[in-house]
Amino acid sequence: MNVVESWNRANSVIFFGKGGDIATNRRDEQELSVLCLRVLQAALVYVNTLMVQDVLADEDWADQLTDADRRGLTPLFWTHVAPYGEVKLDMSSRLTLANAPHQP
Repeated sequence: MNVVESWNRANSVIFFGKGGDIATNRRDEQELSVLCLRVLQAALVYVNTLMVQDVLADEDWADQLTDADRRGLTPLFWTHVAPYGEVKLDMSSRLTLANAPHQP
């Protein structure tokens, strides 16, 4: 339950326009807003999954985690998101994640 509540708070952060509310009655604009939110959610979960896989690939961590720890892992975290901070985006380089798929 805590994960879902936290994820709902994350949605209000990444979908910040008008306080996280869909502020229109036009169906096409509502649909576009929800689809954009889903893209943002999917991107966040994808990057989080890659980061978790990168940590789990480290043998030191793998040895320390119990079965209960592994069951508790989820890609639904957003503590690394800076909603009001400055984001420097470098489109000329890739994230340095070991398990990230390489494309030519």
